[in-house]
Formats: sequence, C-alpha cells, structure tokens
Amino acid sequence: MRATMERDLETLAERLRASTVAVRVGRAGAGSGVVWSADGTIVTNAHVVSRAQAEVVLADERRFPARLVRRDERRDLALLKIDVDGLQPAEVRDPATLRVGEVLVAVGHPLGIPNALTMGIAHAAVGRGPRRFVQADLRLLPGNSGGPLADVQGRVVGINSMVAGGLALAVPSDDVVRFAAEEAAPARLGVRLVPVILHDRRQALLIVGIEPGGRAARAGLIVGDVVLEREAERLRFASSLQVLRGGIALAIPIPRESQSARAA
Repeated sequence: MRATMERDLETLAERLRASTVAVRVGRAGAGSGVVWSADGTIVTNAHVVSRAQAEVVLADERRFPARLVRRDERRDLALLKIDVDGLQPAEVRDPATLRVGEVLVAVGHPLGIPNALTMGIAHAAVGRGPRRFVQADLRLLPGNSGGPLADVQGRVVGINSMVAGGLALAVPSDDVVRFAAEEAAPARLGVRLVPVILHDRRQALLIVGIEPGGRAARAGLIVGDVVLEREAERLRFASSLQVLRGGIALAIPIPRESQSARAA
C-alpha cells in the first residue's frame, strides 16, 4: 500500500512539474508560473511580474524571454507569452467542486528550490465576491507565488498567491480562466515620459507630451503631471494612476481603450 501511494505521488508530482515554470525578473527574485496553453501562454501572479520583460524557465530547463501580455493587480494575475509551441498545459478543475478536507498539493520554486511539492487540505469552500480565494492548509514560501494549487489528480484549482493567517491563498482557477480569455492588452496611454526624482528621493515619471485622443488625454492627464511610478510599462495596465499636479496628489481613473479603438 505504501509503495503504491509513493508511486501515485511521484506520478502526480511529475505531471504538475511538467506544466510548472520558474519566472525570473532581473535580479529582483523569482516566482512560479503555470503553462496555460501549448502555444506558450503562461499564467502567474501580478506581484511576480514587476516589469514588462521576464524570463521563463521550463521544467526541462529551457529558458525563454517572456513578454507581458496582461496584468491585473486587483486579482493578482498576469499573463506572459513565450515563443515556443508544444508545451504541456495544466488541466483545470472548477474550484466550486472542492470539498473541505480534500487533499491539495502545490508545486513551485520556494526559496530557489526547483519544483518543490507540498501537500495539505482544502480549508474552506470558495466564497463569492471580488476577493475570492481557494484556502488550503499547506505551506507556501517565497517562490511558490504563481505556481499551481491542484487536486490529487493534478487538476489545477488555483494559482498560489499569498499566505494569510497561516493558510495558503490561491486565485481560483475559474477566475484565471476568465482572465486568460479576456481581450488583448489595452492600448498604450499615449504619453511621452521622462524619469524624475522627487524631493523625498522617490523615482517617478514626468509627463512631457500627450497624444491627442489617446487614453491619457481622455483621462484628463496634462503635461507637467508627475506619475508616482517608476516602471513606464506598468502604466498601460493600471486602471487608475497616482499623480502629483501642482503639489496636490490625485487619483485619476484611466479608460481601457483609446478614442480610435472605441470608434472602431
């Protein structure tokens, strides 16, 4: 019996590892990701991908530059694309079918350890609302973020996101399915930016030009606004921007599409 369980666990681990990747962003550290489709689409956490460019390391140790397709900080999800075909995508399960006490496993790269597996149980039913999570009583460490939380058949029920109150929290797989199916990344803001350093030594971006009819113009941004962000590419995915205008802090909502896109 024990030998059979060990073989089953080995099979499960290998299956999950085949669709789990490492995501590296410069020297800032590494997280994990999940192969979502065979054509090189990778899902991870938004907090793992802090820049527009990243590197994805597959289970067979092949490395590919990845471009950021879409990012949603509220849901803590990001979509990456690498130029490779024939990957093994994860199988997905509806998290609403989970039972409390059901055995779950997580695979990732905690503290730089490749393809580590941890096991626990589902702690509670997946709730409703804008901040839904799959809760599991298992151990997650830095580097597990963005990796799969799966059942004993290897079906992904969530993307590991954080730890709270000693419990692992994962973005439910049905939310991930909707996120991955959304339309392409929003149009660019239509601004020209230069980096600046504020009096408190924070790095920011000064708007020195605005494209007529672009998203920034429609939002009401003006030349001279200072955007409190140092990564220009991240502005494209923001639903609102924190701006200094004449020394006054403003939160400005940003439309997703440009005027020309709406007209089309």
